[in-house]
Amino acid sequence: MKLCIAEKPSVARDIAKVLGATASKQGYMEGNGYCVTWTFGHLCTLKEPHDYGPQFKSWNLFSLPIIPSSFGIKLIPNKGVENQFKVIERLVEECDEVINCGDAGQEGELIQRWVLQKAKCNKPVQRLWISSLTEDAIKEGFSSLKPAEDYKNLYLAGNARAIGDWLLGINATRLFTKKFGGNKAVLSIGRVQTPTLAMLVQRQKEIDAFTTEEYWELKTKYRDVVFNAAIDRLKTLERAEKGLEYLKVNPFEIVSFEIKEGKEKNPRLFDLTGLQVEANKKYGYSAENTLNYVQSLYEKKHVTYPRVDTTYLSDSLYPKIEGILRKMYPYQELIAPLLEAPIPKSKAVFDDTKVTDHHAIIPTEVPPSQNLSREEKLIYDLIAKRFIAVFYPECKISNTLVEGKVGTIPFKTSGRQILEPGWRAVYAKEPKEESTDKEKEKEEEQTIPEFVAGETGPHDPMIHQGKTTPPKPYTEATLLRAMETAGKQVEDEELREMLKNNGIGRPSTRANIIETLFKRKYIEKKRKNLIATQTGIQLIDTIEDELLKSPELTGEWESKLRRIEKGEYEANLFKEELIQMVTELTDKVVYGKGKVITLQDEEKEEVKEKKKREPVQKKELQSWEETKCPKCKEHNLIKGKTAVGCSDFKNCGFKITFEIFGKKLSDKQLLDLVLKGKTSKLKGFNAHPEGLTEGVLSLPDDFKVQLG
Repeated sequence: MKLCIAEKPSVARDIAKVLGATASKQGYMEGNGYCVTWTFGHLCTLKEPHDYGPQFKSWNLFSLPIIPSSFGIKLIPNKGVENQFKVIERLVEECDEVINCGDAGQEGELIQRWVLQKAKCNKPVQRLWISSLTEDAIKEGFSSLKPAEDYKNLYLAGNARAIGDWLLGINATRLFTKKFGGNKAVLSIGRVQTPTLAMLVQRQKEIDAFTTEEYWELKTKYRDVVFNAAIDRLKTLERAEKGLEYLKVNPFEIVSFEIKEGKEKNPRLFDLTGLQVEANKKYGYSAENTLNYVQSLYEKKHVTYPRVDTTYLSDSLYPKIEGILRKMYPYQELIAPLLEAPIPKSKAVFDDTKVTDHHAIIPTEVPPSQNLSREEKLIYDLIAKRFIAVFYPECKISNTLVEGKVGTIPFKTSGRQILEPGWRAVYAKEPKEESTDKEKEKEEEQTIPEFVAGETGPHDPMIHQGKTTPPKPYTEATLLRAMETAGKQVEDEELREMLKNNGIGRPSTRANIIETLFKRKYIEKKRKNLIATQTGIQLIDTIEDELLKSPELTGEWESKLRRIEKGEYEANLFKEELIQMVTELTDKVVYGKGKVITLQDEEKEEVKEKKKREPVQKKELQSWEETKCPKCKEHNLIKGKTAVGCSDFKNCGFKITFEIFGKKLSDKQLLDLVLKGKTSKLKGFNAHPEGLTEGVLSLPDDFKVQLG
């Protein structure tokens, strides 16, 4: 028997269907010589400090740094996780071969390897590596399974990342909390989280320290075209008025007139960060929400694997492009011109040297269904239009540059015209993006007549008064870009591509890092802007060690992790470097000066959260996906938006709504009803036909809920 282990129940069902493993069992599917089971994402985690010794349970400054001689893993303390692991453990023991069907990325590899390690797997392991969940992709993947050994470096990099985050996160968080937290709250420090916060704090300080200054500029209008004086801004109105008097007594003369035709390159395909940036700019979606929407589209088979950091496709995909375009039915009007000739094969789109584990995010041959949420439709639309746009011709433009003078003062103006829209035609019906510099945009859009060098004439000079503006606060879009380039401001796409290896965090983790900063109350959102709170600013000010807060240095660690993935760097060496850094940091802080960070009121909640954390974990509920339907006793339950029901609802018909007789039930109350057949005594019913307001809900043989 071959055992396939997927990362979640829904993916396992897709794989089981293709393999013909259609018999539903407790925690797995079976048939045709295969068993298909699943994890719920992480089932295992690195052991916590107290697992290495009771002395590490309490936070003591002088027991730091905590450096285990070897790092162990354990099951996450959760009843559902423990039950599912028992199923996997038994199947591993009984099978002849394991097929790792985890998410095809570093995190997916780590999840599966830890589970197999915990299950003491000694069977041969193969790896399924696919970029979409369509039936064809799954079949193709199973026809070309790879030996697990091929992905050993991917696992080593994931394991090194987890150990690195543990070493720094556990030690630095305890270190700074005990030294500077004043027993009021946990001061959370992280390998990626802290330099990200440092970038936000730095920008906040630049904004706070900024002093607005007034300035004056000389302009003039000649033949209905506005020209700007090509001199430094004037600091006083008096100088501007003197300049204006000078302009009034001298004629305007054209010095040069030049039209250059150029091309505007097509946008690149999306990687995850690019998609998150675009969705934030266009729709205000957070990075985390965008990741959730695109992950859902991937699981519904409409787009390819999303957690990627390349904007290229592999050459082997080229023959499939036309077929995908033909299946994108809602976009046929835009696609029709592309199908009149062979699809162009550009190096800006297809480049094997720029593709590692996966290619850029593109649609699959499964067209979008009607039951997508509004957000999913908008995210699919971004991916679809970008996919279409890369195969259109470049946009042809003309740039006009005119130089003039009034006496000895030089003037210039420029204009830009689209000659052939090319790829811009894909976005023609969309509202135009708001420009940040409306004055400049207005001048660029002015129609410029033909001028001749040497011509002169009267003109209308004027003074323009302006104010200097502070640096712009980060939005999620600009912060994601800054994380990608380790804080460097880079507009050029090709240069940005080169800097990705030294970015901080991975595309799949950046959203979570931003959410952690919100949760810790280190940053807050004002409209679209991300603002560092006083607590966040004080925390960064307290950290004197540049290693902890420098995006460049964190980017170097990230680069080493990528090199481990490629087999170019030793995972143990990376671990040793971090141990040395943590040891030096501990000595510096423990014996350095102490001061207490003033925390925001909300931060006090963190203490309660810290005290409660362990007991809460033990009480986590069994998941619906591993709960058997009480009616048919064959299929598992699934949770929808308004109810929990049998995954074979069409035939079985079992369903319980979240709201019963006017009272919304918690997951625990619903689970009691399903597993025990009744709840404890409840109050707050306000829509019972007999006017009952309290009682015990029960589930009789006809499976119609009663209150009594």
